[in-house]
Amino acid sequence: MADFPFPPRHTAPQDRSPAGRPPGVASIPCRPWGSLRFLICPRPDPLSSLLSLLPAQDLIRTCRLVCTQWRYVVDLTTLWKRKCQREGFYIQNLDRSVSDWKIFYMLCSLKRNLIKNPSAEENFQHWKLDNNEGDKWKIEDLPGTHGKDMPDPKVHKYFVTSYGPCFKSQLITLQKEGYWNQLMDEKRPEIVVKDWYAARFDCGCRYELTVRLLSEDYIVLEEFHPEPVVIEQWNDAAWREISHTFQNYPAGVRYIWFQHGGQDTQFWAGWYGIRVTNSSITIGPLTLL
Repeated sequence: MADFPFPPRHTAPQDRSPAGRPPGVASIPCRPWGSLRFLICPRPDPLSSLLSLLPAQDLIRTCRLVCTQWRYVVDLTTLWKRKCQREGFYIQNLDRSVSDWKIFYMLCSLKRNLIKNPSAEENFQHWKLDNNEGDKWKIEDLPGTHGKDMPDPKVHKYFVTSYGPCFKSQLITLQKEGYWNQLMDEKRPEIVVKDWYAARFDCGCRYELTVRLLSEDYIVLEEFHPEPVVIEQWNDAAWREISHTFQNYPAGVRYIWFQHGGQDTQFWAGWYGIRVTNSSITIGPLTLL
């Protein structure tokens, strides 16, 4: 199993005892599993059950460093499967598709929407307004004039564009979100992008989306930039989802840049352009499901 479920801590050399243990970790004498000293270092199964109750960070940064036998138990597939079962990550038909249950657990634990303020509940906070022309970006309540409700009832607002180009973006720093470099380079977990867009019934509009995987120097390593979507006047005003999954991308991804927007196609004053909301970027384990 890989030895990197957490990013390395930046500790000074004196932060360890002469025996190589971190501060506060006592020396625990371990014996073979059949020894009478098993009360100090139990057999793998009971110890695995016990350790699976601990937070993953404690397992990796403390328990795994106690001794060789504890390291062996912390690396057991059964321990991480138990943690997945306890936290609802385990599905029986995943058994053959998961190659590393430790990494699978870590990725499931980290998984969440990395886009902040995706549905306009915090005004324009966290968004950079790259283009803000015409009558500028605006936030409206669903369903809006000549619009329809979103399929997700938890979404109540959307961003709407005007007659000039309106684009907004977010730059996601993966290390700040808990995804350390070695994980991204060696495991290359799936990066799933989703966005929702809709038009008004009475006005045509244009929608665009660009998502880039960037290196530490902001070099584009991979990009998703589909053809712009042009919606005609007198349309059904339905909300539609666009999605893309990045897989097997180059090593070195350190940032994700997300940009969407557009404008109306009839140049009407006001806010008749494309509507966007409920954007998401998630990073998760690669499975064969």
